[in-house]
Amino acid sequence: MTYIEGFVVAVPAANKEAYRKHAADAAAFVKEHGVTRMVETWGDDVPDGKVTDFKGAVQAQPDEVIVFSWFEYPDRATRDACNKKMMSDPRMEAMGSSMPFDAKRMIFGGFEALLDDGRPGKPGYVDGILIAVPEANKEAYLALASKTAPMFREHGASRVVETWADDVPDGKVTDFRRAVKATDGEKVVYSWIEWPSKEARNAGWEKVMADPRMRFDMPFDGQRMIYGGFAPILDV
Repeated sequence: MTYIEGFVVAVPAANKEAYRKHAADAAAFVKEHGVTRMVETWGDDVPDGKVTDFKGAVQAQPDEVIVFSWFEYPDRATRDACNKKMMSDPRMEAMGSSMPFDAKRMIFGGFEALLDDGRPGKPGYVDGILIAVPEANKEAYLALASKTAPMFREHGASRVVETWADDVPDGKVTDFRRAVKATDGEKVVYSWIEWPSKEARNAGWEKVMADPRMRFDMPFDGQRMIYGGFAPILDV
């Protein structure tokens, strides 16, 4: 199945166009080395949480916006080879020196796909989600995702993707585990829901929350789940 490299970044709101241009310039470079799809989405409906949230995950400042983005690869071997090639490419240094955000607070990692339900295409809106799930509950989580994904699709979503932490490093300042306050024995789930538009997303969530099939016990601590709505700014 598809292998995912996920990222969460805090970008100054004033640097939105500079960030989009930086990502667009990097797109050809990463695809040259093996990335099959690159998606960048800009925070639009990202709420503050009581325990965890996207802003806390990357220590966002008041003037910063959250970017939720990912690379898709056919498998981990391709991803590992891609990273090796990129790090040895002299063009990488130039791109790294011109980032319009604080890279020290960027969180990233590799994830294996658990579920990919939907049709390919460019979404008009994306819900991004991070969850800490006990490793022992992996099959229970997959079973739950396999039940809920079709419901989201029934109510308007075009694609639902669930991925499981595989190569997620600890960071010096921020990382995925700290983002969701993961404890020993827990793995990070990086997932997203693609929608045709924000209007479809809002209507879809209203139907999903009213659907009696959505009443179930969660195999994870829902209070530490991070979520938010994002508008795509690049999809190649």
